[in-house]
Amino acid sequence: QVHLVESGGGLVETGGSLLLSCEASGSFYRINDMGWYRQAPGKQRELVAVITRGANTNHADSVKGRFTISRDNAKNIVYLRMNSLKPEDTAVYYCNVQARRTGELRDYDYWGQGTQVTVSS
Repeated sequence: QVHLVESGGGLVETGGSLLLSCEASGSFYRINDMGWYRQAPGKQRELVAVITRGANTNHADSVKGRFTISRDNAKNIVYLRMNSLKPEDTAVYYCNVQARRTGELRDYDYWGQGTQVTVSS
């Protein structure tokens, strides 16, 4: 089982910055892909950014140039640096990890509880 703890959300003005963190703990062999998703009221959950264990990244077009995903493999932490925030970035942000359990051949999908990000205009 993998437990994810997110932190760093909050209220910020347009143009401001936030740093989200998500730490994975529990019983697993290895954390592979880590990512951030978001869900705004009345909308579907969407991918924000994903990073492989080898640090290859993919960012949604809507956040390219403003958000940066990174990770610390030794600590099993994934970060999302969010700059130049806009009101349309307001959403609940969820951490997602793909974890490999000891002795198994496939990854399992785990989600954090979500952290609210609100950008005021």
